[in-house]
Amino acid sequence: MTSPITTSRQGDVLIITSDNPPVNALGAAVRLGIQAGIREAAADDSVKAVVIHCAGRTFFAGADITEFTKPPVDPLLPALVDEIEASEKPVIAAIHGTALGGGCEVALASHYRIAVPSAKFGLPEVKLGILPGAGGTQRLPRVAGVELALEMAAKGDPISASKAKDAGLVDRLAGEDSLLADAVAFANEVAATRPLPRASEKTATADPALFETFRKTNAKRFRGFEAPADIVDLIEKTTGMDYAEGVKLERNGFMKLVMGVQSAAQRHIFFAERKASKIDGIADDIALRDVKRVGVIGAGTMGGGISMNFLSAGIPVTIVEMAQEALDRGTGTIRKNYEATAAKGRMTAQQVEGAMGLLKPTLNFDDLGECDLIIEAVYENMDVKKEIFGRLDKIAKPGAILASNTSYLDVNEIAAATSRPQDVLGMHFFSPANVMKLLEIVRGDKTADDVLATAMAISKKIKKVAVVAGVCYGFIGNRMLIPRQMEAMKMLHEGATPEQIDKVHVAFGMPMGPFQMSDLAGVDIGWHRDPTRIENIRDALAAEGRWGQKTGKGFYDYDEKRNPSPSPRVAEIIADFREKTGTPQHEITDEEIVERTLYTMVNEGALILAEGKAQRASDIDVVWIYGYGWPVYRGGPMFWADTEGLKKIVAGLEKHGFEVAPLLREKAEKGERFN
Repeated sequence: MTSPITTSRQGDVLIITSDNPPVNALGAAVRLGIQAGIREAAADDSVKAVVIHCAGRTFFAGADITEFTKPPVDPLLPALVDEIEASEKPVIAAIHGTALGGGCEVALASHYRIAVPSAKFGLPEVKLGILPGAGGTQRLPRVAGVELALEMAAKGDPISASKAKDAGLVDRLAGEDSLLADAVAFANEVAATRPLPRASEKTATADPALFETFRKTNAKRFRGFEAPADIVDLIEKTTGMDYAEGVKLERNGFMKLVMGVQSAAQRHIFFAERKASKIDGIADDIALRDVKRVGVIGAGTMGGGISMNFLSAGIPVTIVEMAQEALDRGTGTIRKNYEATAAKGRMTAQQVEGAMGLLKPTLNFDDLGECDLIIEAVYENMDVKKEIFGRLDKIAKPGAILASNTSYLDVNEIAAATSRPQDVLGMHFFSPANVMKLLEIVRGDKTADDVLATAMAISKKIKKVAVVAGVCYGFIGNRMLIPRQMEAMKMLHEGATPEQIDKVHVAFGMPMGPFQMSDLAGVDIGWHRDPTRIENIRDALAAEGRWGQKTGKGFYDYDEKRNPSPSPRVAEIIADFREKTGTPQHEITDEEIVERTLYTMVNEGALILAEGKAQRASDIDVVWIYGYGWPVYRGGPMFWADTEGLKKIVAGLEKHGFEVAPLLREKAEKGERFN
């Protein structure tokens, strides 16, 4: 097998080049090749300096995380970076693209770093539930300061080359097109400079108050996660400590986390997200349909948000409304959202105008005839949707993809309203559509393979994480939400309070519980609008105008800053219903809430899998991580069920009289897992 590492000479400089597509991951062969290059330089008196450089689109963008679960292969990265730093000849890291994780640690171990202005540096290990394990937590504070090291290692977000240069992480900026030449010139300049600047020989210092301030500032972001807390503790403990002692503690901390459930969960989602883009039964090289212009029907919250995804990706959008006022309001909101982004420095005024310039607002439905993909985003009413698709059938160009943003309804029935059901599918965006990453792509019985593949490909273009779902009520995410909401409501009748149920979900790691979610979305969503017809607790709340946060009261009372507090009036309404229905009361424990609201979701997930409505268990996990805020450190509902133990899930369901999904029971009895 050919080595991904080659060496070459430019005068007195040895160039070690990695060519390991797609991202030059630091797998065993790459590590071995770098080590051989460093040793070649050491053994050759004519070599005066070394440049480590990568071919392709990026510098080393991290370790090969598939190795985490395999037997270790020498040289391990910690030993390799120590060998780079120990070189008696200057080593210059020449960086383009991203120097992430192990790549950043290789750069830190090098004596000098030169980067193109577009390069980025980061230690994103925390996003996989681990800490940097090859000296990153020890060298970075010594090179760039403790404050920046905390930001980079505990949050995992990359920084620009210019910020890295200001901090001392980059010694020199190169030309975008002359990195290697500039790196060799730099190497010649420093070839005779001694002593060599070794990061491990520097000292890191910090005001002790910095660590507590950092913890408090990021408390919400870090809630529930082990890795960020461990990283902050480690950097605090080792600041001022001898490097050799500090790096031992780093290694112990790395091993503890990598063997833990949270890291396994976060790595599971990393791979699950990539797997979700694969469509069973469709060739990777299938010819896609060309999408040059997108049409959106409806300029409301969803239609506007959907449009922004395409405009931001440089794809022109025709947006259609029935009334001028609604059209103006919708386009005004799109502009306002873009301007708010620009105010935060995430867009330039020129980019705002560029995006808005791609938008064609119109009242003429026939203008959709020029579009290659048309997305209907009107309210959830089957008759209205069928009428719209019937009209589209008459005016859409041949081969245009017709999509519905429905969140529950039958895509097959919608497709049947056209003479081209093969061109129809669901594209279920999550609200707010310009922010939420998830996109459920709903495959109808007659949806053509190339239509499905095109929808999946375009989702990547608009930076969405797409999951294929089959046709069923609520698809994957909302279908699993139904048993949770139903059981939560039943427990109100049986003695629980909204705040007790929500507290259990928040403690579990969800951003909010079922009743907080209902208040945020709107208690009146799906309400029949007849205040005299009160059949359940929700009807009673809606009839009194308790529609949630938007009216200042729902299941909770809200102050002017939308902070919730338990509502005496809601307690009265619940008590009234308990009395009316004569529901037997009992003390509801936190354990019962978990069993009845979360175990039931797993049960529904097993039914979805057995029916073929999801391609794989990991797809269900992706839906819940990106669409509903399931804590990533628990890996999604199906992964979490595996870690809880499927026998325990079955026992919990049976305790409360639920019918256990056959697939769940079968896996439990065989000692199998979903993932």
